[in-house]
Amino acid sequence: MTNLHAIFDSIVTALVAFISEIGYLGIFVGMFLESTIVPLPSEVIMIPAGIAAAEGLMNIYLVIIIGVFGNVLGAVFSYYLAAFAGRPILFKIGKYFFIKPETIIKIEKFFNSHGEISVFIGRIIPGVRHFISLPAGVARMNIKKFIFYTFLGSTFWTSILAILGHLIGKNQDLIKEYLHILIIGAVSFCVILIVSYLFFKKK
Repeated sequence: MTNLHAIFDSIVTALVAFISEIGYLGIFVGMFLESTIVPLPSEVIMIPAGIAAAEGLMNIYLVIIIGVFGNVLGAVFSYYLAAFAGRPILFKIGKYFFIKPETIIKIEKFFNSHGEISVFIGRIIPGVRHFISLPAGVARMNIKKFIFYTFLGSTFWTSILAILGHLIGKNQDLIKEYLHILIIGAVSFCVILIVSYLFFKKK
C-alpha cells in the first residue's frame, strides 16, 4: 500500500510539472482529447492544473475557461464525426465498451426524446464523457442545444476538478480521499437528476 501511495504521489507531482511546463495549451489539448473517444480522464488534467494554479504557476480562472473551451470543441468534433460516419462508427467503437448494436439503436432513439439531459449528465459521469457525443451526432441532435448542454456539463465538472486541485494543493492524500467522494457524489447527483427528470417528464 505504501508503494502504491508513493507511485500515486510521483504521478501527481509529474503531472503538475508537465502541465506547468506546457501551460494552457496543454490543458486545451488534453481536454479536447478527453472529450473525444481518447480515454484520457479529465481528472489527470484539471486537478494537477488546479494544483499548479494554487502554486501561482497558472491562473485558476483561465485554467477553467480553457479546460471548458477544449472540452466543448472536442465534443463538437466528435458530434460531427458521428453525424458524418453514422451508426457504423458507433457499432465499431461500441464493441470495445461491450455495447451491442441493438443497445446503440435504443440509445439513439432515447436521444431523440431526451437528448438534453443525456448530454448534460454524460459530461459528468466518468467513462461516459468520451462516448456521449457520438450518439448525439448520430441522432442529429440540435447542434445549438448540444453545445449549450455540453457547455453546462463541462463547466460544472471542469470547475469542480480545478477547484478541488486548487483547494487541496499538493496534499495527495486528500486528493485520493476527496476524488473518490467526488465521483460517488457526481454519480449520485446524476441519478437524482435522471429520476427527477423522468418524473416531471411523465407528469
